Amino acid sequence: MKSFKNINAGALIKLRFLESEMEIARVCNFFNCSEEEIEKMFDSKSIDTDILLKWSKLLEYDFFRIYSQHLILFSPQSNAYSGNKEKPSNMPQFRKNIYTKEVIDFITGLITSGEKNIGQVVEKYSIPKTTLHRWIVKYQNHEKRIHKEYNTSNINN
Repeated sequence: MKSFKNINAGALIKLRFLESEMEIARVCNFFNCSEEEIEKMFDSKSIDTDILLKWSKLLEYDFFRIYSQHLILFSPQSNAYSGNKEKPSNMPQFRKNIYTKEVIDFITGLITSGEKNIGQVVEKYSIPKTTLHRWIVKYQNHEKRIHKEYNTSNINN
């Protein structure tokens, strides 16, 4: 998946299904439906959350995380300093600024490939410049370490 912006749940489920090499009969039995109904799910851009949860369990893949990544990248951050304070909520609260390895790789890939510069990433994804610089340094150091370890292991072999 190249972008978390446009999500096609059915296509992603089909891709994971094909990777798993699972028999279609097992899927039909699990969902208690026909092969045609499974194909309709594969063709659907969006999937009911109960069904998506079942697919996640059956295919052992967290499809919801794709939507979480979309929210991290494309929804505006709340402004803690604005006068518009939210009412207390009984809903679970999550920190928006928790970035997964996949998101970090995606963002640093945009910068290192030259597709976007740091200013464009800051503007589009609202990631602080200091965070981006830290990721780039860490990413470059990680790449150098892997390259060094690879070269050292080849010399010793």
